[in-house]
Amino acid sequence: MNASYASTDSPEQASKDGAAAQAGNDGSGNHALAALSKEIVRIYKEQFGRGPTKVRSHYAGPDTVMCLLENTFTPAEKNLQGMGEHQRLREMRMFFQYASAGEFTEAVKTATGRRVRSFISGIDTNSDIACEVFVLEPQTPS
Repeated sequence: MNASYASTDSPEQASKDGAAAQAGNDGSGNHALAALSKEIVRIYKEQFGRGPTKVRSHYAGPDTVMCLLENTFTPAEKNLQGMGEHQRLREMRMFFQYASAGEFTEAVKTATGRRVRSFISGIDTNSDIACEVFVLEPQTPS
C-alpha cells in the first residue's frame, strides 16, 4: 500500500498561505492532498479564527483519507487546556467540527473527486493534535 501525503511544517508558511502543502505532483495523489490540506486549513481558520501551524493529509488505504493537524487551539482553548478542562474543550471542539461536516466533506470531494461515505473527527486535548478522517465511497471500475 502506497501511503501518499502532503504536509506543511512551517508555522510562518501555514499562517501566510493557509498551510498550502509542500508536495509535488508525482502521480500518487500529492497534488490532491496538498489542495485538501490547504482547504482544511481554510475551514479551520473560518470556524475557529485561526488555522493549524502543521497539517498533513494522507491516503490511509484505497478508500480513506486522513488529515492530521497540529497547534489548532485558540487562546481561549489553550486557557481551557491549562485549567484542565479537557472534556469541556473536547465537547466544544467536536460541536464545531460536526457543525461543519458538510464543508469538510465537500473539500474532500473536490480534492479527490470521490464522495465521502463517513466523516470522523477527533482531537487530543493534551497535545493539540486533531485528526479528520474521511472514508470514501469505493471507486467504481472504469
